[in-house]
Amino acid sequence: MNKTACAADGFADQVLPYARQLHSQALRLTGNPADAEDLVQETYAKAYAGFGTFTQGTNLRAWLCRIETNAFFNEYRARRRRPEVLMDELEKVGHERVSASSAEDIALSRVPHQGLADALKRLPSQLAATVYLADAQGYKYAEIAEITEVPLGTVMSRLHRARRRLRDLLADESAVAGQPRHAV
Repeated sequence: MNKTACAADGFADQVLPYARQLHSQALRLTGNPADAEDLVQETYAKAYAGFGTFTQGTNLRAWLCRIETNAFFNEYRARRRRPEVLMDELEKVGHERVSASSAEDIALSRVPHQGLADALKRLPSQLAATVYLADAQGYKYAEIAEITEVPLGTVMSRLHRARRRLRDLLADESAVAGQPRHAV
C-alpha cells in the first residue's frame, strides 16, 4: 500500500466515529438534511486536505467541528455576496428591499423557546456563541476554547456572564408578561 493510501486509512479510522456528531451539528446549522449532508462532506474534504496540520493527541472532535462551523459560515457569507434571485420572486417583492439574516440569526431561529431566542439575540455575539456552544451543543469548556480560539478562563467568564444576563432578560420578560418571577 502506498503512503497516501495509508494516510487515508488513518484519517478515516480517526474521523468516522464523529460522523453522527458532525451530521447533527450540520443539521442544526443548516436546518435542511440535504444541506447538512453537503456540509459534512465539505467538512471531511477540508479535514482530509488539512489532516497534516492536525496535531495528534489533541481534540479531534473540536478540530472537526471548527472546520464544519467555519465551512458553514464561509458558505453563508459567499451566498450573501452572490444572492440568487428568481424572476418570480423579484416580481412578487416588487420594489421592497429584502434584507438577509446573519448566520447567527439563522442559528438562533432554531432555538425552540422564542423568549430564549430573543434573549440570546440581545446578548453580545461572543457571549451568545459561548452559551450556545455550551448549553445547546453540549461542548465542554476546553472544546469551546479550542473552537472559539480564546483562553479557557475567557470561556468560563463569558459563559458565567451570558447565563447571568439570560436569567435577567428572561426574568424581565416574565415580569413584563405579568408572570411571577421565578428563579431561573
